[in-house]
Amino acid sequence: MSPVRRGESRPIFNRIAVLRAERSLSRARLAELIEVNPQTVGALERGDHYPSLDLAMRICEVFALPVEAVFSRTAFTPLSTELYRREPRQEGDDHG
Repeated sequence: MSPVRRGESRPIFNRIAVLRAERSLSRARLAELIEVNPQTVGALERGDHYPSLDLAMRICEVFALPVEAVFSRTAFTPLSTELYRREPRQEGDDHG
């Protein structure tokens, strides 16, 4: 596959595996819901294949999330980091 086709200079990252696991969906069940074969779901999760716009929208519909919550041009940080990110403590803070 050509580098342009694979997007090596402008990769597309996704959270499909994390979202699928959160919802206890098997690859086979997600594949059924988005009308592809389970191997395609695996390729998407590994980043070996990028979805068409139509497929990306079908994936987002299954998870009821906006595109930017599922796909990004920059690598996602772990959800725990995003949820529990804390600002550095300032001098004089009276917290614990």
